[in-house]
Amino acid sequence: MAELSTGEPALKRVMGPKLLLFFVVGDIIGTGVYALTGQVAGRVGGALWLPFLLAFVVAFMTAFSYLELVGKYPRAAGAALYTNRAFRIPFLTFMVAFAVMCSGITSASSAAIAFSDTYLREFVDLPGWLIAPLFIVGLAAINFRGVSESVKANVVLTCIELSGLLIIIGVGVWAVLHGSGDPGRLVELDTADQTGLVAITSATSLAFFAMVGFEDSVNMAEECRDPVRIFPKAMLWGMVVAATIYVLVSLTSSLLVPADELSAAKSDALLKVLDVGAPGFPREVFSAIGLFAVINSALINMLMASRLLYGMGNERIIPKVLSKVHPLRRTPWVSIVFTSVIAIVLVSTVDISVLGGTTALLLLVVFAIVNVAVLVLRREKVDQPHFRAPTVIPVLAAIFCLYLVSPLSGRPARDYGIAAILLAVGVVLWLVNHLAMRAARTRDREPTAR
Repeated sequence: MAELSTGEPALKRVMGPKLLLFFVVGDIIGTGVYALTGQVAGRVGGALWLPFLLAFVVAFMTAFSYLELVGKYPRAAGAALYTNRAFRIPFLTFMVAFAVMCSGITSASSAAIAFSDTYLREFVDLPGWLIAPLFIVGLAAINFRGVSESVKANVVLTCIELSGLLIIIGVGVWAVLHGSGDPGRLVELDTADQTGLVAITSATSLAFFAMVGFEDSVNMAEECRDPVRIFPKAMLWGMVVAATIYVLVSLTSSLLVPADELSAAKSDALLKVLDVGAPGFPREVFSAIGLFAVINSALINMLMASRLLYGMGNERIIPKVLSKVHPLRRTPWVSIVFTSVIAIVLVSTVDISVLGGTTALLLLVVFAIVNVAVLVLRREKVDQPHFRAPTVIPVLAAIFCLYLVSPLSGRPARDYGIAAILLAVGVVLWLVNHLAMRAARTRDREPTAR
């Protein structure tokens, strides 16, 4: 059994190119598109396909930076590792890791709430305060069992959630061929109290949340076979597949249902599309697919969050105990327990329905930092050949990410307020971690001093 220099057993390398492709697709196509279609329509109007397309372009350019960096440093920890190597500022590294961890755990917690309070209620009425924590415990058990079992479950769940979106697309094609739909809505912009540019960029900053997830895959680098070779094709093709489905779903939605009705339907927007395009289609089937979609989204996010902490522990950015690997299951069990406890606390105590926009805001800041880091790290040479992004791409991606973060994009002030609260919590945790790490180093030096 392979061991790391830390003495811990290495993570098990079980993911090949196909499993990695499904991981990327499943991570992107989660609860986002099921919940965001109505909200995006409310910001931009009938042209809701455009924000999804623009969000894909920005994410696709950022993916080039991730691919270059994962080729140079094929280890867990992702953005936190790249930030640490590029800038050597522990506080910045910690805050980047904290933002990414928050995005994963918050997304998983949101999925747990959606599972217990929305989709499951179509079949049985059980208390959400009980079901949501049990949902997180179930994910932790799968995560602990092993990455092989987790990613194979992801393949099945990804196929199921894709079937739901393909049903929407198929319903749209059938309806349009039979004379339904209004093509004129595809170019309508909501300019009632904003300019067309603000309408588009505001909707894009929200739609971007539906495109995130591709970056989670780099945290699985230590569990992939030959990650330097397989990552570029798997990540880029996965993003293309997800974006194509998103654009087709948004086109279908806009053709069949006016933007104001989609906005009023909120998280049930796709069910509204289904009711209009195929009135006889059983809603229970789509709700069942929604159940599997949120399970998959939550599972992948919890996988990412635990591997992020594991990688940070190996890099000595946070206490080493979080890098402990179970000797039999070869999974980072301490990180799994830690992230699962945080998720249980969130689903039990916090109203997380408003955190989608804030999560996108934090990730856009992280992506801007990664796009700069890839240029800084060009000065570090590595032995193995790796993917190299054209210089202009990370430059443009950083500019676009920062624009979508800024108030010029039309982002609601609420997003900044919640982000400030989360970052303040991160600062407090950094201080606690800094003091704990300094005390540990002092204890390690004491025997030598004697």
